[in-house]
Amino acid sequence: MDTYKFYYDESEHSRKINYNTVTAPNYYDNFVTVVVGWAKEKEKEVFKKYEDFENKYADRKDGNGELKSTTLKQKKFECGFASLDKTNTQFIMDFLSIFDESTKLYFSVASKIEYLVLQLFIGYQNNFIIDADAVKYSITKALVAYRPQNVIQSIYDDNSKEFVEELKRFFRERIECNRSNMSLKEQENEAFENILHILDNNSAIPEFQWDYRMPFSGFAKYLQEEQIKNYALVLDKEGEKNEASRTMQAACEIGLSNVTEGNSKDNCGLRMADMMAGIISKLLKALCDELHYHSIAEGVEKKLLNAKWFQLNETQLDLYKRLYKIICEWDNVWYKSYAGIYSDDLVCFIGLLGYMTHFENKEQIINEKLEMQGEYFNGYVCQQLSDYFNRRRSKLPIDFIDKNDEEYFLNRRGAKVYFDITKQPILQIAEGSQKETVLSVGMDKSGIPLITISNEDNPICYRLPEELSDWALTAIGMANMGENLFPSQVVFTKKKNRYFADIL
Repeated sequence: MDTYKFYYDESEHSRKINYNTVTAPNYYDNFVTVVVGWAKEKEKEVFKKYEDFENKYADRKDGNGELKSTTLKQKKFECGFASLDKTNTQFIMDFLSIFDESTKLYFSVASKIEYLVLQLFIGYQNNFIIDADAVKYSITKALVAYRPQNVIQSIYDDNSKEFVEELKRFFRERIECNRSNMSLKEQENEAFENILHILDNNSAIPEFQWDYRMPFSGFAKYLQEEQIKNYALVLDKEGEKNEASRTMQAACEIGLSNVTEGNSKDNCGLRMADMMAGIISKLLKALCDELHYHSIAEGVEKKLLNAKWFQLNETQLDLYKRLYKIICEWDNVWYKSYAGIYSDDLVCFIGLLGYMTHFENKEQIINEKLEMQGEYFNGYVCQQLSDYFNRRRSKLPIDFIDKNDEEYFLNRRGAKVYFDITKQPILQIAEGSQKETVLSVGMDKSGIPLITISNEDNPICYRLPEELSDWALTAIGMANMGENLFPSQVVFTKKKNRYFADIL
């Protein structure tokens, strides 16, 4: 079994999240982390390529002799890759050329405002009536997009009632303002009115320390999906000693093993992670700056990318295509990217790469009306956001199958599930009633309902009789809304060839 080497770095990091952090001119809401890796036997080859890249651009090294992502200035990304000069375009292309199909890449994009919202509304949980995730998403999106100063400032006041009142006041003002353009803002007003109905309890905290576990939680899922068990993870050691150790502590708390800290000056892998994190975060920030509202009046208008974003030369267009291959095509797995409830910036970023990639050349952009590209892109990304949000409505966990056996895998309850569903035993229900300890209800890929039952502490997965399909789908639907009914005692009844199931 292959051993993999991974290297972690981050961008747009706020060690502490407070009012000054959030209102600073250079503040960006998302905390971006990147992990790059490869099979251990390829490391020498990768490092040689990166060292050649650094030697080519030795004049761009900082005072410590390192080539860091800070050599790329944010203002150069004002219109994405289109605003890069020839030197920076070639610099990024040379860097991206180090990556190939065997390179492993994981990255996470975490909203700092969402972290605050999750803490303030920790008491709101999903149930069959309320999708609390949708509420938290809408609140986060509103605060990120509109940045209402009174609300943000009140987050850090030691008075939860004042915060709730400021939040309500903001939503009421937005609802009234939006009435001037209901064709565009009808759905937003509906979301804001729903929020006003349920804003009642919260727990305000004046200052937050960043929780580092989220990006490592995503990386742990990435390793599981890739079925990588033998690995080493090196974290970039930055900041004060106790601050850096919190990152390592978070990785260990998630259950990652063989984690160490290193100095980027002595490690090519860490410098590669830094450079990729810098490029991703600068594109994300440029998109956010272009599309967020800068005034109350702007809030009722459609925000579009300026046509300058699409005035690309061939090399700049190739940059988008290369980054798309690295992020979206090569090593294409579900958990390659990871985000929280609020993921709009990530979806827009992936959407930008996909949209640019569909052009064969720069002439096609012009032929499809350069001045309309912002509108076309807006429609494309709105559909991407809608699809993503619909997927987010599902609360069911995603299981990844460890194919160590050709006939079956073990579900999360430890029961055998056969790839050939016809081999799965059917739950036998005799005339009368019988009580079973049901651990979970689910379905296979073809939509056949399955039930896992504890039989003397031995979990067994059964197919359900066809007559109980509607009951199973109802249970699955409730779990999908966040209301998980199992494990529970269930009474199954067969009466005159009719089947019933009652959860006790």
